[in-house]
Amino acid sequence: MPVAIPPGLGHSAAVSVPEPSVLLLIPAYNEEQRIEPVLREYAEHFRRVYAGGFRLVVVLNGCVDDTLGVVRRVEAEYPEISHLEFPGRIGKGGALIEGLRLWPEADLMGYVDADGATGPAAFLELVRRAGEADCVIGSRWLPGAVLHVAQSSQRRFFSRAFHAWVEILFRMHIADTQCGAKVIRRAAVERIHGSLTIADMAFDINLLYALKRAGFRVLEVPTEWTDQMGSKVQFGRASLAWFLSVVRLRLVYSPFYRWLGPLRPLEVWLYRKLGSPPPLPGGGGAGRI
Repeated sequence: MPVAIPPGLGHSAAVSVPEPSVLLLIPAYNEEQRIEPVLREYAEHFRRVYAGGFRLVVVLNGCVDDTLGVVRRVEAEYPEISHLEFPGRIGKGGALIEGLRLWPEADLMGYVDADGATGPAAFLELVRRAGEADCVIGSRWLPGAVLHVAQSSQRRFFSRAFHAWVEILFRMHIADTQCGAKVIRRAAVERIHGSLTIADMAFDINLLYALKRAGFRVLEVPTEWTDQMGSKVQFGRASLAWFLSVVRLRLVYSPFYRWLGPLRPLEVWLYRKLGSPPPLPGGGGAGRI
């Protein structure tokens, strides 16, 4: 859109455009040992280099350690940091769905993992590119990505197998759907929030496919990443729940979804047996995008 230049300034004068306000979500489950330096690093970095408004909201999800105490201690020093607390285990996806309800409060919504795998400079690079798309996501698999500590061979194998399964079902042509670093425009969050129901680690698939279905542009860019020790990603039953969530999501966008209502109690039982939070009720709105 052309910018009007006030009389007398001349065409050579620069017109400053304010930086968009950013609200960063960090879902946290039992992160008392790792989250404090992450919060401090983000707050200090954005204070130094970002002229726009910045808020960081930690979404505590069923923590039984002292994560809340750590977050409150840091909040006392940095007013741009706050938290939401959910005593029950609602999962990473559930925490992000709740956090994204704050979409009216910022121009851009983003999220990163609590372990600091994505540093503030890498996240800010996604913010800087938000003018190019409705959603900008970091990728560890595109040329140009910088991996300071590589994933274990087991995690790489699972990641690529999961990616292949997602690509077969959804054909999104995204190299790294699971990278925990994403930035989304407010209008996009507002439009698709009602379609977000997946509460476990497959939430990212739910988010990206809802954006694609709604006609929003997703831009994938190489990012800087440091794989962290003590990952909350556990293989086994939880992995089966992620695959189940992906199949369920595919069914939500199919003509068969209307017939699956009576199976909801069985679905909830199965997720709980697998040790994962069940999807939120609803989701039929996704088919109406």
